[in-house]
Amino acid sequence: MITPPIAKEIPNVFSVDVEDYFQVSAFEKVVSRKTWVDRELRVEKSTEKILRLLDRYQVRGTFFILGWVARHCPTLIKKIHREGHEVASHGYAHQLVYDLNPDLFRDDLRKSIDAITSACGVRPMAYRAPSFSITGRSMWALEVLVQEGFLVDSSIFPIRGHDRYGVPNAKRELHRIDTPSGPLLEFPPTAWHLGKANVPVGGGYFRIFPLALTRQAIRRVRKSGRPAMFYIHPWEVDPAQPRIEGISVKTRFRHYHGLKHTHRRLERLLKKHLFASMGEVIERLLPEGTAGLVAD
Repeated sequence: MITPPIAKEIPNVFSVDVEDYFQVSAFEKVVSRKTWVDRELRVEKSTEKILRLLDRYQVRGTFFILGWVARHCPTLIKKIHREGHEVASHGYAHQLVYDLNPDLFRDDLRKSIDAITSACGVRPMAYRAPSFSITGRSMWALEVLVQEGFLVDSSIFPIRGHDRYGVPNAKRELHRIDTPSGPLLEFPPTAWHLGKANVPVGGGYFRIFPLALTRQAIRRVRKSGRPAMFYIHPWEVDPAQPRIEGISVKTRFRHYHGLKHTHRRLERLLKKHLFASMGEVIERLLPEGTAGLVAD
């Protein structure tokens, strides 16, 4: 566990959930997975836009890659790895964990591991659930992660009020979770808590809230004694993506609001804050790294 004040030279985490625009959980009811292969793939170009920005500011991040994307775009996964970024798993078919049972979750994990490893030659050791769907209903998934060889998870969002995710009383700092099958390191997504309000750092919040609020959240989180975990999706820097029909007004707003500004905001953020991969930040925080943390 980290104690304040955090050293200035310890960076924040930059993470990317690598999925295409039609694969988000909010579209599940109107976009069948059977149609994925027939849709325009835009994830390569949009991810490359993020890669170019990271290269410009000499940032190495953690890419939580959907196994389906790895299977269909292996060259992209090779490029992510070749440019020095950390390769991690986002599952295979972007299924919400609490909609699965342990056997189906294990199968999804194994397919993602195989697809990512086949694409770049590196076996992912960190995981993030689609839509942060490890909640009070699916804590059993942590033991499955350990059984399948994962060392780090970044799925438990310590917030309240979202309709798909959130564990309000979860720990906000980097910490160890002990499961019946062994320990796991949890690096939670970040939110700045203002009383009962939450200011998550990344995703739709980054597009919808003013940039100044995200930057303030990062500063406040660091002042509390921990680095921030920023996250983004490639489709968020793709304002020309096809529009999905048949979705609710709320979903339309969440997904499309601010897309045309995201790339510019992202560059401004990278200019002002220090970022690195999750693995690098863990090494800075824990001298013994993940190996020392999980050792008995």
